[in-house]
Order: sequence, then C-alpha cells, then structure tokens
Amino acid sequence: MAFALLQIISILLNVAITIIIVQAIMSWLLAFNVINLQNDISRAIWTTLDALTAPIYRPIRKIMPDFGSIDLTPMVVIIGIIILQDAILPPIAQALLT
Repeated sequence: MAFALLQIISILLNVAITIIIVQAIMSWLLAFNVINLQNDISRAIWTTLDALTAPIYRPIRKIMPDFGSIDLTPMVVIIGIIILQDAILPPIAQALLT
C-alpha cells in the first residue's frame, strides 16, 4: 500500500515537471508572438497553467533575486522536484520494503 502511494507521488511529480515545461514553452511562444492571449483556447490554457504553477512559484520568487526579464523559477522548481525524486523518495521506498 505504501509503495503504491510512493509510485503515485512519483507520477504526480512527473506530471508537475511536464506542466512546468509546457508553461515555459508557452511563455516563449507568447513572448515571440507566435501565439497570443486573444485566442480563447490559448488564454484558457495559459490561465490554467498559471493557476497550477503560481502557488509553487510564489515562495521561490520571494527568495530568488530579480534577473530582469529572465525567470529562473521554473528551473529551480524542476531541480527541486528531481532532487526530491532521486534523493528523498528512494530511501523512503527502501525503508518501506525492508
């Protein structure tokens, strides 16, 4: 049961990474005017992605220095998730299996 819970957590963390990458790509497309927010579908997707990531980004943006137009927050979050997946979850899984 506990091992299945750890697998679900791992899957959710992978989904979070995917959402962050999609939002970063969409922000570049918006910045280079490939897509715009006047399109209802683009606006809906952007609003949803922003609503999902803003609570995660907000505390990190308070800590990180301002780099002007470059936002390194998504990269910091992805690195944090990878550290969580590779350094913290495996020892927990190992402890649960023994």
